[in-house]
Amino acid sequence: MAELKGRHFVHVLALELDPAWRRRPAEDRRADAEALRVAAETTARRVTTYTYSMIGTRADASLLFWRLGASFEDLEETAALLLRSGLGAWCRIGYSMIGIVRPSSYVKERTPQEEAMFTGDRSRYIIVYPFVKSTEWYLLDEEARRRQMSEHIRVGRQYPMIQQLLAYSFGLDDQEFIVAYETDDLQAFQDLVRDLRATEGRRATVRDTPQLVGVHRPLPEILELLGG
Repeated sequence: MAELKGRHFVHVLALELDPAWRRRPAEDRRADAEALRVAAETTARRVTTYTYSMIGTRADASLLFWRLGASFEDLEETAALLLRSGLGAWCRIGYSMIGIVRPSSYVKERTPQEEAMFTGDRSRYIIVYPFVKSTEWYLLDEEARRRQMSEHIRVGRQYPMIQQLLAYSFGLDDQEFIVAYETDDLQAFQDLVRDLRATEGRRATVRDTPQLVGVHRPLPEILELLGG
């Protein structure tokens, strides 16, 4: 696994498997799965990678890679290896989101909730989605924006069992931000979302879908579930 230090680029790569692959002979499926496993092991030396299963929970993605890299080229070249290796060649990209981790304008330093997205053990579930705010939000004066963000942050800190990360995508991708959460308790996360919807900042939300929810599993376990 690559070191996390200096890993400023975030890549969410969600792949959907061609159903025809499951109809291949078992021996061919095992070979394809092994080829992807080896490729993922190789890329992990360069790009920090965590894998999540979305099998059967969405129609457009089955396997999610949460990737942290030091450069855009690191993400591009390692993604190319994954997509041409074994089972990867049978996948299409369901979703791909790129962002950069930067210091927040509203928080002096990351709390343990944010740091947990870079260090320590992974939680059972990840929730990732693109986020776009309204033009009106950016035209508010700084004090109004800071007041609304302070309310948002205060609500989030009432749920210390949920880790969070915001990556900045504007200028690099279609969305403005990538929002990611990790938790062992999906009901608590749903409670957090309910509470955040009641904050003033919710008025500025233009888009916060699709919601990608994955179960953290080692890649070999996911490949076995897929039929490899």
